[in-house]
Amino acid sequence: MVPILLVLLLALILFGAGFALKALWWIAIIVLVLWLLGFVVRPTSSGGKRGRWYRW
Repeated sequence: MVPILLVLLLALILFGAGFALKALWWIAIIVLVLWLLGFVVRPTSSGGKRGRWYRW
């Protein structure tokens, strides 16, 4: 009975880790797209020069 419970627990942990990693990949892709869009649609600063959309 214990080996079956260990296998089920391992499968549950791996499934949870796989779901979390897939969610993190989607979040990373969304952040990358927003970051790239920030370079395309940068606001213009005073003086007509292109400004930075980020603070750092």
